[in-house]
Order: sequence, then C-alpha cells, then structure tokens
Amino acid sequence: MTREYDVVLVGATGFTGGLTAEYLLRHAPAGLRWALAGRNREKLEAVRGRLADLDPAAADLPLLHADTTDPGSLADLVAATRVVITTVGPYLEHGGALVAACAEAGTDYVDLTGEPEFVDRTYLEHHATAQRTGARLVHACGFDSVPHDLGALYTVQQLAATGPVRLRGVVRSGATFSGGTFHSALGQFSRARRMRAAMQERRRAEPRPEGRRSRAVSGKPHRDPLLGYWLVPLPTIDPFVVARSGAALASYGPDFSYSHYAGTKTLRYAAGGAAAAVAMFGAAQVPPLRRLLLGRIPQGEGPDERRRSKSWFTVDFVGEGDGRTVHTRVSGGDPGYDETAKMLAESALCLALDDNPPTAGQVTTAQAMGDNLLSRLQAAGIRFQTVD
Repeated sequence: MTREYDVVLVGATGFTGGLTAEYLLRHAPAGLRWALAGRNREKLEAVRGRLADLDPAAADLPLLHADTTDPGSLADLVAATRVVITTVGPYLEHGGALVAACAEAGTDYVDLTGEPEFVDRTYLEHHATAQRTGARLVHACGFDSVPHDLGALYTVQQLAATGPVRLRGVVRSGATFSGGTFHSALGQFSRARRMRAAMQERRRAEPRPEGRRSRAVSGKPHRDPLLGYWLVPLPTIDPFVVARSGAALASYGPDFSYSHYAGTKTLRYAAGGAAAAVAMFGAAQVPPLRRLLLGRIPQGEGPDERRRSKSWFTVDFVGEGDGRTVHTRVSGGDPGYDETAKMLAESALCLALDDNPPTAGQVTTAQAMGDNLLSRLQAAGIRFQTVD
C-alpha cells in the first residue's frame, strides 16, 4: 500500500487495451488508484479523452511513461504500482523487459499472452527472482487461459474425487479473434523448434509435485459420446496451464490429466478446421507467406460493438473420477475482446484487492487467485455451471 498506484495498464492505445481501460473505468471500485502507461503521450491523451467522454472523472487519470526499450522508465513504472497489466504483444517480441522489471521489483504482473515459448522463457529467466521478491507473474489472463484454467478448477471441485481424475475441455465459439492473437499464433508456429526447446528446458528445471502427477495429454480426433460433438485436439497453451494448476494444487488429486479440444457439430467442420490449422502451420514456415498473412490481419484493430455483441463462447468440461462423471460448462460473450478485457481487468483487481493464497513466482490464475477470481467472474457475468 506504500506504492502510488494499485493498478497500471500498459497498452491502452491498442484495441484490447482500450477495452480493458473502459472496463476498469466502469467497474473498478471507488478509490482504486490506477493509471495508463505507454511511450506515446499523445496517444495516451487520446485514450484518456475517450474515457472522459464516458465518465468526466477520467479526465484526471494519470498518464505514465513506459518504453520497453528504456529499462529506466520500466523500473520507475513498476516501482510505483502494485499490479501491472500489459496488453502489448506479441509478448515474445515486446514483453520480456516489462516482466523482468516486475519480477525484480516485487510487482504483480498480468498479461493475456497465449505464447508458450514466452511463458516458458519467463519461467526460466524470472521465476526464481519473483519468488525472492514476492512478485506474482500471472500469464494468460484472457480467453487464453482463464475459462479453461478456472473451468478445470470448478469441475474438479464439483467432482470431488479422491483418486485419479481425467478431464477434457471442449471449446466452441462464434466470434472473430483478435489480430494480436493471430500474430502471436503465427509467430509461435514459425518458431516451433525453439518453442519445443524452451518447453524441454523448463521441464528439466521445474520441480515436480511429490507423490502426485499432473499432465497435459494430447488427445485424438473423435466423436464425444456425452457431448455429441466431433473433437479436434487444440495445440494451444491452455492444456499446459491447466496441468500446471493441477501440479500446484493437491485438490486435483494424485493423478490428474487434461486434454483440450475444439468441438464441432459435424465431421465436415472438424476436418475443415484441422486442415486449416495444418495449412496455417505450413504457411508460418515460409517467410513470404507468413508476411503476407500478417499483413492481411493487422494488430490493434477489432470488430465493432454490434458485431461483438453477437459473439459467444462455451467451454464444456467432462471430469471422470471415483467412478463418477461430471459435466460442467463455462460460457460468456465475445471471447477475443470483451470477455478477454473483463478477465484481464478482474485478474488485476483480484491481485490488488483480494485476500488470495500466498504465492510468488510464475503462477497460474487457479493457483494465484482460485475461488476469488472465480467469484469475481461469476459476478461479472461469465457463467460457471454444472450441466445435468
């Protein structure tokens, strides 16, 4: 509480960052000390002006200087706040200096990355420092991976098994995902060898839970008899995040496994989605094609409010353990923008204001905030329910 600010948002001049700023303006509790930060003062003033049109009190919102190429500016920034939110990606390209500064200063950090290599490199380079200083480094606080991580936690709680637990998550969505997500995904595909190397290096360095195990299991395409969907494995960061929560929390049982899928109603759509993913991976390996795709879908832009209002997502979970089966569902509105801004902002507020479990280092949302964040998101309109 000796620091000047509770929360500072870096990246408000981007599309998702702007939505996050609007969410904080509308939903932050009275008295929250928050500010916007970036390297372009003029753009920050324009964002503040838009916020002031929504609420005149925003005209006094502090604007701070932060430049990822200027370590001194980042050190000053993180020393002034308890929590940093950043929406500036791709994180592998733009995120390292800020997370390093937070780890060194003992400042809590949240982002919305879905880049496994960035997360693994952050663990290898900054986890030990953050443990020493008390910083909580919480990645993937948007659609990657909050519904999956907290949905898995919720399902494990409903199942309440004492023996091995097998869990699968099935994602369905009617939405347009962000240009930032697309750029990050292509970037990761183009670095597949380095991504695997970082993952293997982390596995060698990261301690395993004693007397228990938790793992992400790559499933196979098949038709789910309970849900009635055709399932295609999703090669995202989400199953790794869920497995890390399972390793950190004894409530997941002695032997926990998680598989992650996209679900479609027909085999034709499942086959088409798999073919598109393979084609995108192949294109990412060819620099001219990769540049062409990146140029067609710019970052920092997104659909208008009317289009977002029609978007939706569901994540169905099927948990099996102790001879029982539990079916749960997480659902909400536009996943790539509105709900991501909500999840990110509520994660930061949860770290800043709630009585969370004592943790430090690189931690997951379930590990760092658990039931507190689950309650916040339910109150904010994201549904967690048990399906009969």
